[in-house]
Amino acid sequence: MLLGLVTVVVLAATNVWNPFPAVWEWLGTRKPISEPDVVWQQRVGGTPKSVTIAGDTVVVEQRTRIEARSLATGTQLWERKADWAAVAGGDRDSVVAVGKLLVKGYELLDPATGVVRRRDDDAVAVWTYRNLLLDARCVEATDCTLSAWDPRGTAPLWTAFLPGVSSGLFADNPNLLGTRRLSALRIDAGVAGPEPAPPLLGFPVDGRVHVVDTASGRVVQDLEPGRDERLAVVGGRLLRITAVSRDGSCQYAVSARDVATGEEVWRRAGVNLRTADSVGCVQREDPQGARNVLIGTAADGREAVLDGYDGRGLLVAAEGERLLAVDDRYALVRAADKRSVVGRQLGVSRARWTRPASDRAGAALTPYAAVLTGEKPNRLIALDPRTGRELVVLRSSAEVLAVGSGGMVIGEGREIGYVRFGTGTGTGTGGPPASRPDGGDAPVPGGRTPGAPDSCGPKRELCADG
Repeated sequence: MLLGLVTVVVLAATNVWNPFPAVWEWLGTRKPISEPDVVWQQRVGGTPKSVTIAGDTVVVEQRTRIEARSLATGTQLWERKADWAAVAGGDRDSVVAVGKLLVKGYELLDPATGVVRRRDDDAVAVWTYRNLLLDARCVEATDCTLSAWDPRGTAPLWTAFLPGVSSGLFADNPNLLGTRRLSALRIDAGVAGPEPAPPLLGFPVDGRVHVVDTASGRVVQDLEPGRDERLAVVGGRLLRITAVSRDGSCQYAVSARDVATGEEVWRRAGVNLRTADSVGCVQREDPQGARNVLIGTAADGREAVLDGYDGRGLLVAAEGERLLAVDDRYALVRAADKRSVVGRQLGVSRARWTRPASDRAGAALTPYAAVLTGEKPNRLIALDPRTGRELVVLRSSAEVLAVGSGGMVIGEGREIGYVRFGTGTGTGTGGPPASRPDGGDAPVPGGRTPGAPDSCGPKRELCADG
């Protein structure tokens, strides 16, 4: 082998035969990351940490820099050095917050041009939502101010005093006391993009919880959890979750209170919201759920979805079924036979649709599509969550990075690509199209993708008329 390598080097140096340009060309050839091929495919500067569709652009966060690309062509629009980035706003008013780790301040950039729209030199943490941006700045360790902004606003909507910020609250979207989403292989955790700001947020500060009304900025509760309690703010309610060890097992109970009056609104016992470890019933995790709903395991072992606002049971899975994804409207459930995925509407007893799927299928729900992944063979599938109609079906081992109103961004390594809904449909589905056992709505005519859902929440508590 050594003699062969020396011979090749000598031949290349004497210009007799040089294989290296052909080898480099072969190594640099970009193989399509899906079949059918994507609309465009580009190689970014580093492995993406997050990808977000912001209007007509794709914002790619990498380890030390941020770049934006055209959603239509994939052409790079701008690039910035930064350690973190987060997108706030909707399709028409989105902005990109960027900053450096352990350095105060951030900048808000226009996603299409990279121009700085607003600069802050003092904030230590930023939270981004579809309709709001929050930042926190501290004069001293026990003297902090929380401010709310319209995504493209130039003056704060309100400010609130907080007696400190936890040492873990820095950079973009540090964890608050809410719900913890179900995860899936080959689907990025931030695939749905920024969500609407909930009516209440729970800030952990020095062992206490400060509950802030996002409409007015008023701190409506300041309390300390009990020894066996974990506090969470879900669906406009303050939840007190207890886990007590009795007879060798954990006994669970959850109580929801109105933050204005402190009165108990609803209570459920025996539902495990998956906040505790198996040892000692110590609660170290937020409850599982999404936005205004909670996921728990009942005493009989069946999974259930609860309304965080009033405690109603929105869905109870049959024995052997498993919840794969849930939001305020729908749930995706793996059937007990592990051969299909069922689309359910919360609060409705009958399934909306069923389609074949492997026992290792992953799933996620976004405002625009339900996403399924499959293995052996590898598939990426986007469906209308209301009807189960196929929006796109791809043969691909890539990961789903972001979903927008017209398509989704997929990626593998440093390669990312965009596929429009309505292309590649019906090829290699691995089975017949989804059926609707309830005789539900017909597919949207003309191949239109489903529009964005009402984001006001189940009680319209996020909107002015709620």
